[in-house]
Amino acid sequence: MIYPPIDRLTNKIGSKFLLVNIVALRAKEMDEFKHYQMEKKDYRAKKDIGKALEEIANDLVKIK
Repeated sequence: MIYPPIDRLTNKIGSKFLLVNIVALRAKEMDEFKHYQMEKKDYRAKKDIGKALEEIANDLVKIK
């Protein structure tokens, strides 16, 4: 099973297109600045893309 579920993420963001853009930007920030919103042990994903999705699912990324 994929975590977090895509249905839960699209309910929070609104569209898949916007979700992809936000995740890409957040993953680039993680890679460049090594800034994470959660403890590294709390992430289920190993890659920054998955970690960005988890942050969105946990309401740690705010969209303006």
